[in-house]
Amino acid sequence: MNRIFKVLPLFLILLSCNSENRSGKVLYSNSEYTLYSNKVVQGENEALVISADSITSDYLSPLSKDSARSKKLRAVSRDISSGPSYTSGQPIVDALFNMSLEEAKMNIEADSTFRTGAKWGGVWTRDISYSIFLAFAYHQPDVAKISLMKKVSRDRIVQDTGSGGAWPVSSDRIVWIIAAWEIYKVTGDESWLRQIYPIIKNTLEDDYKTLYDPNTGLYMGESSFLDWREQTYPKWMSNADIFTSENLGTNILHYQANKILELISRILEEEGEVYLDRSAAIKNAINKNLWIAGRGFYGQYLYGRQYLNISPRFEALGESLSVLFDVADINKSVSIFENSPVTPFGTTCIYPQIPGIPPYHNNAVWPFVQSYWNLAAAKTGNERALVQGLASIFRAGAFFLTNYENFVAETGDYNGTEINSDRMLWSMAGNIAMVHRIFIGMNFDVDGIRFNPVIPKVFSGSRTLRNFKYRNSILNITVKGYGRRIYSITLDGNPLSGNLLPATISGKHDIKIKMDNKAFGDSGFEVVKNHFSLAAPEITIANNKISWNKIDGASYYLLYKNGELPVKTQELSADINPDVASEYKVSAVDSLGWESFTGEPVLSVPDKNIITIDLKEKGKPYSEISTSVNKNLHLKAVADADGKYIFRLRYANGSGPWNTDNKCAIRTLRLNGEVIGTLVFPQRGEELWNDWGWSNSYILNLKKGGNSIDISFEEWNNNMNQLVNKALLDYAELLRL
Repeated sequence: MNRIFKVLPLFLILLSCNSENRSGKVLYSNSEYTLYSNKVVQGENEALVISADSITSDYLSPLSKDSARSKKLRAVSRDISSGPSYTSGQPIVDALFNMSLEEAKMNIEADSTFRTGAKWGGVWTRDISYSIFLAFAYHQPDVAKISLMKKVSRDRIVQDTGSGGAWPVSSDRIVWIIAAWEIYKVTGDESWLRQIYPIIKNTLEDDYKTLYDPNTGLYMGESSFLDWREQTYPKWMSNADIFTSENLGTNILHYQANKILELISRILEEEGEVYLDRSAAIKNAINKNLWIAGRGFYGQYLYGRQYLNISPRFEALGESLSVLFDVADINKSVSIFENSPVTPFGTTCIYPQIPGIPPYHNNAVWPFVQSYWNLAAAKTGNERALVQGLASIFRAGAFFLTNYENFVAETGDYNGTEINSDRMLWSMAGNIAMVHRIFIGMNFDVDGIRFNPVIPKVFSGSRTLRNFKYRNSILNITVKGYGRRIYSITLDGNPLSGNLLPATISGKHDIKIKMDNKAFGDSGFEVVKNHFSLAAPEITIANNKISWNKIDGASYYLLYKNGELPVKTQELSADINPDVASEYKVSAVDSLGWESFTGEPVLSVPDKNIITIDLKEKGKPYSEISTSVNKNLHLKAVADADGKYIFRLRYANGSGPWNTDNKCAIRTLRLNGEVIGTLVFPQRGEELWNDWGWSNSYILNLKKGGNSIDISFEEWNNNMNQLVNKALLDYAELLRL
C-alpha cells in the first residue's frame, strides 16, 4: 500500500490512553461518527492524534479478513520542512496537513511530474488539473507545469483514455485550462502564459466545432470525472448516446475555459472577444436548461437519444463548480446548499444512487469532490454544510491514515468500492486546500492574493501558516477568531488595503488577520439518508400501444414523447398513432419524488417514412472509413417532400474496448454543403468488427428531390490516437418525422 504504517509500541499505546491526551473538543457529530479536535470516533473505531507528525488508528474495515482490531501508527518520516508549516487549535487538521504534504512529496516522480496515486502511475489530465487548482499551483508550481505539459500533443490538450475511445465522448480535458491559468495567477510567469495560449486556443476551437449543440447552447460529452459509463448513466446508453448527453460539470468547465482564454487574450493583446461571448452563452444555456426550480439545484445532464430530457440527479462536483465559477448567482448558490441531499459520511458524487451498480462513482464519496463542495460552501457562507464537509474529509484521512481516492457512501469504508488507491493526488490536494483556501482564505489573482478566511465557530482559535512561498516573498500568516468576515488585516503591522497582498511584494513578511467572530450558521442544511432510485422501465411497442413493465415501489410513471413535457400516469400502457413517427421513453417516480432513469427510447416509424442508403462497397459487406480510405463520402438522399428526417449510420468500430482507449472515429456531417455537426463512431470492443451499432443522430431538413449528404474527415476530427481513426459503415438511415 506504500503507507508508512507500523505497529504502535507499548509506550505510545499507554500515552494514547492517557486521559489528558485523549481529551478534545467536539467539532462535528452525527449518527455515524464524532469528530473531535484531536480524534475521530466511529463505533469501536478510534483515530487519535499523537503529535503534529503522527496519528494512530485502530480502524477495522467491516470487510477486513482480520478479526482482531489492531492499532496502527502513521508517522511522517520524510523531511517536509522546505514547505509551509501549519499549527492551529485543531491538532487533527495539523496532522492531516503534514501527512498530505508528505504524500505529495512521495508522489513526485523522477521526471518531476506528479504520480496520480500509489496504484496509479503517470499523469492523468483531469486528476492533475483538479489537483493543481486545489493545491499544487501554489504548493509545487514547477512540478505542476511539467505535469500539465505531459498532457499536450499537437498543441492541443490530451483527453485521457475513456468511454468508447475518449474524446469527444469524454470531453472534460478543458479542466487543464483552469489549472494552467491558476499557475499563472500564482506565479505571474508571462512566458508560461505565452506557452499555454496556443494550446488553449486550438483546443477550444476544436471543441466548439465538435461539441457545441446550437439547439441548447450547451456542449456535448460525458460527465467530468464521472467517466465509467454504467456508474452514472443508464445501462442502455451507448457511447454515442453519452457523446450526445450534455452535462452540468463539463459545461461549467467549458464556460470557465472560454472566459479564461478571453482574459489571456487581453493580457497578450490578442483578439478574444468571441470567447467572452461563448462563455456568456454557455452560462445562460446552463441556467436555462439544467436548473431545476422544484429541486433547488441543477440536474446532472440532458440525456436521451434524439430528444433529450433532464436527469434530475444531484451531481456534487458540477453543483460545486457552478458556485465557484459564478454560473450560479447568489440566490441559486444559497438554494443549492439548502436543498442538496448530503449523506452522513459526506456529499456523494451523485444522488440518489443507481440500483444494481456497485460503489465507485455511484454510492460513494470522493474526498476531492468533497473538497470542491467545501470551497463552494465557504464561498456561499453555509456554515453547517462546511462543518459537515470538513468532518467528512478529516474522518477519512484520520481513520485510513492516508488520502484514499473514495469510500462507500453507506458505510464510510474505503473497502468495497470497485477501484481504490491510497496516496491519491487529488485527495491530498483537497486536504491541503482546506488549510490554504478556507482556514487561511487564500484566493489567487493576477494582481496578488486576496484573503478571505472562512472559519466555522467550532474551529475558532488561532492558526498560523509559516514559510509560505509566494513569488518573491516568504509569508507567515496568522488568523485569529472565527467567521467569514475580516475585522482587521495587517502586513508587518500596517493595514492591508482591500485584503489584497500585492503580487509585487518581496522578502519576508508577517500577515495578521482578525475575524469578526460572528457565526454564519443560519443557512438551511440537512443531512439525509442515502437513497437509491427505482429501476428504469423497459418499453415495448405492439398493436398501436406503448407498454412498459411494472416497477416495484413506483408511485407513478412519466411518459415522454418527442421531447415534450412528460405525461404523468399510473397506467402501464398508452395508445399511439402508428402513422406518425415518434420517439417514446418512460421513467418511474418513487414515493419520495425521485425519478428513475428513463428506459431506452423506442422509435415508432411507419415503413413508408424510412429511406435507407446502402454504403457497402462492391464485393464487401461494408464500407471502410479511415484517415487514408474514404476520407470523404458523398451520399444522395431523395425525398418525396420537404420535411424533417432523423439521420444515423449503422457502423462497427473494433479498434478498442467499449470503456477505454483513444480511437473513437470522428467525422463532420454536411447537408447540401452546410455543416450540421459531428458524427461519432465510438469503439465497441477490441477486434469486434462484426458488432454493429448506431452512430449519434441528427434531425435534417430535407428538401423535396435530391439532397447531398457529405461525411468528411476534417482537421478537427483528429482523435486522441491521431493515427487510427477508423470505422466500418453498413448503411445510412433517414426516418421521416
